[in-house]
Amino acid sequence: MERYILGIDIGTTSVKALLISESGALAAEGKADHDLISAHPGWAEENAEVWWSNAVAAVRQITDAHPDMAENIVSAGVSGMVPALVLLDHDGKPVRNTIQQNDARAVAQIEKLTALLDQDELYERTGTRTNQQHVLPRLLWVKENEPEVFARSEYVVGSYEFVTGRMTGARYIESNWAVESGLYDIRRQCWMTEQFSVLGVDKSYFPPVIASHEKAGNVTQEAAALMGIPAGIPVISGSADHVASTLAAGIVKPGDLLIKFGGAGDILFCTGDIQTSDKLFFDYHIVPGKYLLNGCMAASGSLSKWFVKDILHSTDPDIFKKLDKEAAKVPPASDGLVILPYFLGEKTPLFDPSARGVMFGLTLSHTPGHIFRAILEAVIYGFKHHIDVLAEMGYTPGRIFATNGGSKSSFWCQIAADVLDAHVTSFPKHPGSALGVAFLAGVHAGVFQDFEEIQKFLASGAQEYDPIEENAKIYRKSYQIYRELYQELRPSFAAVQRLYD
Repeated sequence: MERYILGIDIGTTSVKALLISESGALAAEGKADHDLISAHPGWAEENAEVWWSNAVAAVRQITDAHPDMAENIVSAGVSGMVPALVLLDHDGKPVRNTIQQNDARAVAQIEKLTALLDQDELYERTGTRTNQQHVLPRLLWVKENEPEVFARSEYVVGSYEFVTGRMTGARYIESNWAVESGLYDIRRQCWMTEQFSVLGVDKSYFPPVIASHEKAGNVTQEAAALMGIPAGIPVISGSADHVASTLAAGIVKPGDLLIKFGGAGDILFCTGDIQTSDKLFFDYHIVPGKYLLNGCMAASGSLSKWFVKDILHSTDPDIFKKLDKEAAKVPPASDGLVILPYFLGEKTPLFDPSARGVMFGLTLSHTPGHIFRAILEAVIYGFKHHIDVLAEMGYTPGRIFATNGGSKSSFWCQIAADVLDAHVTSFPKHPGSALGVAFLAGVHAGVFQDFEEIQKFLASGAQEYDPIEENAKIYRKSYQIYRELYQELRPSFAAVQRLYD
C-alpha cells in the first residue's frame, strides 16, 4: 500500500493542505480562506483560532474525499508565515490576535531598543540589527500598551508552531522563527536570555527550539478525530514558509539559487556554512547542515498588478498575456526606459524605507508595452543587485530556479535569463511551501532517503531558459544605469520623505 505525507501551510489569506505520495505525486489538495485584520493603519493581525479551524477544514477536504489515502498517512508537517507572533496563556489559548510579520506599529519600541541594545553585538550574534521584523519590539509594544494582556500570556509561538501544537500538544519554537525573532544566537544556537530582561520575563516565556526536520510530537487522538488522519503519526517541527518553498523548488545544494516572483520578490541562496551580510537576511535551511542567505524586495509582482489595475484600469482576465505580447515587440532595455521598483520603499539590499518608484527616460514614443516591459526588467535588475551582493561575499550561483506568479510567464523568465546572463529553470506549477514541509516530513519518516528526490515532484513541470547573448550585452549597460540612478536620487528620496514626516 502506498504511503502518503500531509503538508499544511498557514498563509496570510488561507490555509492550504496537500498530500504527496511516496511515488512522487501530488495526490490531493484542500484550502480554507481567512482574512487579515487591520484595525489601525500599519497594523496587521490575524486570529490564530481561525488558523486552526481552517487547518482542520483544509485537511478534512482531503481526508473526506480520499479516505483510502487518509488511512495511509504516515507523517505530517506545517509551514507558515514568520515571525508571526502568537501570545498564549497557560492552557495554550491566544490572549489576543496575532501580530503579523508585516505589522508596523512598534516604531517607538524599535527606536528604544536600537538605543538600548548594542547593535554591533546584535548583528554579530543574530545576523541582523533591531528592525521591524523582530519579535522583541512587538512584544514590548504589547507590554507597554496592553499590560493586562501581556500579563496573561505565559509563552509565545509562531504560526506553524501554534497549529502543530494543536495537533500534538507540543510547546516549542522552530529554529527559523527563533532566527527571525532577533533574540537567537545563530552560531551558538541558543536564546539570548539577557535580552529577556527588557520584557521582564524568564526563559520559559520562549519555549525550547527544535530544528525544522526534527519531530515536535505525535498527532493526538483529539486532533486525529477532527482531521480524519491517523493518531500517533509524527509531526515535524515545521518551517518558515519561504524556507519550505525553497526546498520545494529543489534548492538543496550550496550554490543553488531561487528567485520568487511573488507580490514581493524573494531571492534565496544556499550555502554550506553560516555567513551573514548586513544587506541580507539569514535562515537555517531545512536541509540539515545547509543555510540560506535571504533577500526580500518590497515589491515585485505587485508592480505589474498596480500597472494593470491603477494605470490601465483593466479587468480583462487575459491582460497579462496581452501585455506580454505587446512588451515582446519592445527591444531589450525598453528603448531607454529604466524603472526603479521601490514603490513600497525597499527592504534588502538597501534597507531604505524612503526609496520611491521612478520611471526614468520616458518619452512621447513610449507605450504601455514599453512601461510593462520596463517593470519586468526592473524586478530582475533587483534580483541581479542581490546576486552582486552575493558576489561581494565570494559566492557565484550555480543552478537558478524560479517560482511563483512571474514564473508562469515565459516572457518574464526569458528576461530573467538575459539580465542574469544565466540558465534559469522555472516551475510555473510549483505547489509552494506545503510541498516542502510535506517532503521534509517524508524524509523524517523514512519515505524519502535523499533530498534530491524532491526533483521527482518537479521534473515534469520544469521549463528551461538560456540567455540570449545580444540581449545580455544590452542589459549589462542598462543595469549600470539602474544602479547609478538610486545613488543619484537617494538624497532626493530622503527629502521627499521629510515632506510627509
